[in-house]
Amino acid sequence: QLQLVESGGGLVQPGGSLRLSCVVSGFTLEEGFDLYSFGWFRQAPGKEHEGISCISSSGAVTNYVDSVAGRFTISRDNAKNTVYLQMNSLKPEDTAVYYCHTGSTRTEVVNGVGTWGQGIQVTVSS
Repeated sequence: QLQLVESGGGLVQPGGSLRLSCVVSGFTLEEGFDLYSFGWFRQAPGKEHEGISCISSSGAVTNYVDSVAGRFTISRDNAKNTVYLQMNSLKPEDTAVYYCHTGSTRTEVVNGVGTWGQGIQVTVSS
């Protein structure tokens, strides 16, 4: 069974940067890490769960929601079974629990079909 573990969260000041990592384990012999698409989601206090970025299995195709485009960058290292989210120019409204997610396709990721990480807190405050 797939397991996704996020790390790299914490408290940063507005305008600061943070990089989240998602280490994946438990993939099968038939389907390795390089066959999965990934995404990052977040949920702020009192707000709805929202998808913010996704990446194809090859890493060649990425997508971002408008609110983070130009500030956040999703990437992956298939040799390390790891997905990253580089967050720059952070704003207080970026404060949320961030979740790593995987599915067979980017469409599945966008629709929340697949396996979720446990989530990690990111707080942007002065």
